Order: sequence, then structure tokens, then C-alpha cells
Amino acid sequence: MSDLIDDPAPGQNAPEFTVSEISGEVKRTLESTFGRIRVRGEVGRVFKARSGHLYYDVKDDRSVLACTTWKGQVAGLSVVPEEGLEVVVTGRLTAFGAQSKYNMNVEEVAVAGQGALMALLEKRKKQLEAEGLFAPERKKQLPYLPQIIGVVTSPSGAVIRDILHRLRDRFPRKVLVWPVAVQGSNCAPEVARAIEGFNRLTPGGALPRPDLIIVARGGGSIEDLWGFNEEIVARAAAASDIPLISAVGHETDTTLIDFVSDRRAPTPTAAAELAVPVRLDLLAWSENQGARLARAAGQAVQQRRQRLNDLSRALPRPETLLETPRQRLDQASDGLPRALTSVVQRRRVQLSEASAALRPSTLRQLVEGRKDRLRNLSSRLTLRPIQQDMQRQKERIAQLGQRLDAVQRQRLERQRQQLSAAGRQLEILSYKATLARGYAVVRAGDMVVTTRAAAQQAGPLQIEFSDGRLDLGAASAPAAAVGPEGPKPKPKPRAKPKTGPDEGGQGSLF
Repeated sequence: MSDLIDDPAPGQNAPEFTVSEISGEVKRTLESTFGRIRVRGEVGRVFKARSGHLYYDVKDDRSVLACTTWKGQVAGLSVVPEEGLEVVVTGRLTAFGAQSKYNMNVEEVAVAGQGALMALLEKRKKQLEAEGLFAPERKKQLPYLPQIIGVVTSPSGAVIRDILHRLRDRFPRKVLVWPVAVQGSNCAPEVARAIEGFNRLTPGGALPRPDLIIVARGGGSIEDLWGFNEEIVARAAAASDIPLISAVGHETDTTLIDFVSDRRAPTPTAAAELAVPVRLDLLAWSENQGARLARAAGQAVQQRRQRLNDLSRALPRPETLLETPRQRLDQASDGLPRALTSVVQRRRVQLSEASAALRPSTLRQLVEGRKDRLRNLSSRLTLRPIQQDMQRQKERIAQLGQRLDAVQRQRLERQRQQLSAAGRQLEILSYKATLARGYAVVRAGDMVVTTRAAAQQAGPLQIEFSDGRLDLGAASAPAAAVGPEGPKPKPKPRAKPKTGPDEGGQGSLF
């Protein structure tokens, strides 16, 4: 009875919770107490999972808060967390009961102050500069007079109107406008896609590819211009095959795209002035050049004419040049008849001297001499030398045949000896030689029995000795026939003929 009225121990009447219940209560308490909050700190470890979720820490000098941004929320972040960046994160505080941990689901990330933005900008600038994206040798030359100009900017701002107005005043050109957001979270991906889209267009297609790209935006704070400081925009501008002019902000504003672009314009209006020359100035220059060309051509012709006149005065007159050749022609024409007459007379004398030796008797003597020589040659041309040569060839062939027979006999003898040696080696290595030394081979059908257990399990056995085989366990052999002289002796097995050196299943070589 005393136990019923005594006071219980302190805490004995407290309710009991399961682990899941207490984890749920903690989660509901955190979410209901804090709700949507903003936390300022430095980004620590950053990890992006294969699923696309982003895990990172936000810390100060004493504590660390685990943060999570789900895959569907990452695209909406205006700033992607980077290690060492001071940020202000906005989201809901929640708990993960399975591991007794609490974390923050972050929906928005903002850089904490202009100093942090400048530090992040300087970090990205050093990284891109180390990769060589700012090198002057990789920058492309702007076209002098582009046919088509692509402009990446907002279609509703004053920037596009200023560019179009300046182009119309200087030199009207075709303009393609790619509308993008020029600030906010969508600015960087849209500008990068616009630059890549202009580069993917086909030259001369239905929507022609521009010869020059202008990326433009009006002035603003560093937060407003931050989209042009994103790494994705800088890399897209550096990878552009089309020359690119950056005109972001006012003259004092500097963004990352200014360093990687081929030319930087202080304002969008200045970008239009860099893109095209002044049409009137170009026409005046062209007319001036045409006048200079005509004047230079006239002066060149005049100089050549004067030079020709000077040279013609130094040359002799044509009549003087022809006097000497004319005199030589007259002399040659006077001496030609006499020269022809003397040549004919000299040829006549030579013909008379040659014809004196050409008599019929001389020709007959020459023919008879040729005939005698022909008969001598024909008598020498008989079959005897040919027969002698054939006899020599036959003797040589006979000698070669004898040598071939001798070589063949030597080769056959050598192969016979090799075959005999191989037969002897085969006899030595054969198991028959082992049987001759007192061993035997036990078989059960076609199988060789090597153990006692296998012999007990096998059926009829057959033992092979060196002089024959003996069957064990088979049916009894029939009784030998008994004649009037008694039982007939069992015929002896015929001995197998031994294989000689010229035999062995192969036959003789001869």
C-alpha cells in the first residue's frame, strides 16, 4: 500500500516517444518556428550529385549550416555557389530524421555585398586569363563593311534603338536582333545561347549568318551587369567564330565579356560606330582615290611619252639604218650570175671524172668478185659444226644425268638410314619393350585399367603380355577336340613378322 501513495521518481510520468515521432516533432518545430529565412555566410564544400542536386555548406567562424538545392531549383539560382564566396541564401530550414541532422533547402543565392562580387569577379578573371582567353593573338579582325550585323540585347530597351539609329546614320546595314534578358538569373544562359545560335546559322541561308555580333546593354550597377560576368557568357564569346564587339554598360563599366571579346566599345552607340564606317566619308574617300588614280595614270602616260620622245631622238634615222644592207644586197645580186656559172662548170668536171670510171667491164669484174666470195662463204656454212655442237651437248647431258643418279642414290641411302634409326627409336620408346621386361597392360574393353578399384568395377579383363593377350573373367573356352590319338595340341600362335629396317608399315623405298 505504501507504494501506491508514495510520490514517483522525478520524470517517471513523462510520455514516451518513438524515434520517428521525436524526429517528426523536431522537423515540424523547425519548419514552423523559422519558416522562410535568409542566412549570410561563406560557402564551404560544394558537391553536385549525379542526380543534379547541389549540396554545399554555408559557414561562419564558429558554425556550419548544411544546405541543399534540388535539381529543379538549381536553374533558378541567380548565382551558383562557389567555395569561398560570401553569400546570402534564402530558403526553408528543415530536418532529416533518418540521420538526426537539420539542413536548409536553399531556393535563392545572392552575393553578400559588392566586395564579394568584386572578389568573385577577380577570381574568374584570373582563371580565364590563365587559360589564355584574354590573349591578343586569339582576337579576330573586325570586317571593314559587314553585310549583316547580329545584335544580342533586349528588344524593348533604348540600346537597340540607339544602335539602329547610329547604323542608319553612318551606313545602313541588315540587322538581326536576338532578344535576351539583360539582367537577372536568365541573362547569362540566354546571352550564351544567342552567341552560339548566331554561330550555328548557315551563311547565305534563309536566315543568313551575320558577319559581326554586337552584345550590348545599357549601364547599371554591378549586380545588374553580373550576368555578363558569368563564366558561361565569357566562354561562349571566346568560342565564337564570328568577330564580336562587347558594348555592356557605360565607359567605366567593365565585365568579363569585355576581356574575351574581339573589340570592346565603351557604349552601344560606339559599338555601332566601330561596326561600320561613315557612308559619306567612304564615298568622299572613294571619289578622292578615283581622282588620284586618274591623275596618276595621266602623269604616267605623259612620262612614258616624254621618255619615248627622248629615246627616239637618240636613235639613227631609218634611211641610214638601211643604206649598208642595201649596198650588200646590190653586190650580192651582181655576183650571183658569175657564181652560178662557176659552180655549174665545177660540177660538170666532177661528173665527167666520176663517169669515166663507170664502165661495163669494171662492173662485171666487181660482180664476179662478189660471186666468188659468196661461194666461199656458202662452202664454209655446212652442218658439221652444228653436229659437233649437238654431240657436245649430249655428252654434257649424259654427265649431268650420271651426277643426278649419284646424288639421288646418296639421298635415298641417307633417308633409308634416317628411317631405320627412327624405327629403332620407335621400338625403344614403344610400350612393347616395357612388356618384354616383365610388365603387363590390363584392359577392360578399349579402356586401360590402372587402379584396383577400377578393376573391381570393370567387367571382363584382358591382360597383355609381351608374347600375347590373356582374357580373364570371360566364358570358358570350348573343350579341345579329342581324337583317337588323344587331345590335339593347341596350335601355336604365329609369330608376327618383325619389321625390318626397310619395313614398318610404310613399305620399302625401292
